[in-house]
Amino acid sequence: MKIAIIGYGKMGHAIERKALGRNVVPAIMQSIDADLDHSVFSFIPNTAEVAFIGMVEGLEAQLAKEKTDSILKAQADNSLTPHALREIMARKLRVEKVAIKDIKLRTFIAEGESRNDLAAHVYDVTYGIIENNRDNLVVIDDSIVRGTTLKQSILKMLDRLHPRKIVVVSSSPQVRYPDYYGIDMSRMGEFIAFRAAVELLKERGMESVLHDTYRRCLQQENLLDLEVTNCVKSVYAPFTQDEISDKIAGMLTADGSINAPVQIVYQTLEGLHDAIPDHPGDWYFSGDYPTPGGTRLVNRAFINFYEGNADKR
Repeated sequence: MKIAIIGYGKMGHAIERKALGRNVVPAIMQSIDADLDHSVFSFIPNTAEVAFIGMVEGLEAQLAKEKTDSILKAQADNSLTPHALREIMARKLRVEKVAIKDIKLRTFIAEGESRNDLAAHVYDVTYGIIENNRDNLVVIDDSIVRGTTLKQSILKMLDRLHPRKIVVVSSSPQVRYPDYYGIDMSRMGEFIAFRAAVELLKERGMESVLHDTYRRCLQQENLLDLEVTNCVKSVYAPFTQDEISDKIAGMLTADGSINAPVQIVYQTLEGLHDAIPDHPGDWYFSGDYPTPGGTRLVNRAFINFYEGNADKR
């Protein structure tokens, strides 16, 4: 979550990350068609473990509700036998650790010569967790910013387990805008959410939005601070969060190397604010910068993108 939660105490930090995990549970349930019995839940990388705990707590609450409903229904139908009760109570959430992003996995991603050996090590410890082509595999990450690691390694690794479906959950919302307050994320093309929105505009014959945004960004450069607005918001405006998420999933699997269907689930801005109510630092999700300088720079970043200056910061 970077700046949005920086400076928190250790306990508050954990509480808020757990709340972020809980807040994505409704979207997860929708992504797996509410089939908890045929879904396995995990996290990648290790830094997502606290959000994972919150997610599991939310899923356990959902499972407890389902058990209660099943018992009440069986009572109403006069079918609550001891055997039926044992079957209901035996339902458990399937929680596993499918991969460990420690130094070995980082090496696996970075060093081509070691990939096969390290991949075999990871898969040796994860085989048997997934029932082939029947179980969903749901993994939570802190954030999905560029999508590079997902595309080049993580999705391929998960797909080797032969799940029916892969659901990758981001405990933070879509990172749509650069940050200019301490983190080196200043180029629009770095963000997969932005690239997905651009692709959607092109696919739907709406490339004029890009030109209009560029023109407005140029006009903004000579305005007073109080008059400056974030013109880049118009790139995202035609689309829902789900449309952009679906496009991201398509971009990550476009090379055809992944057999299982892939769905990307992002935290919502509302879920972020609910989890962290007293800290409004959400500008790289919302585009609402706290200073005119930030707003000027995001417009300049789009100008650089549009003019083809991909490496210019």
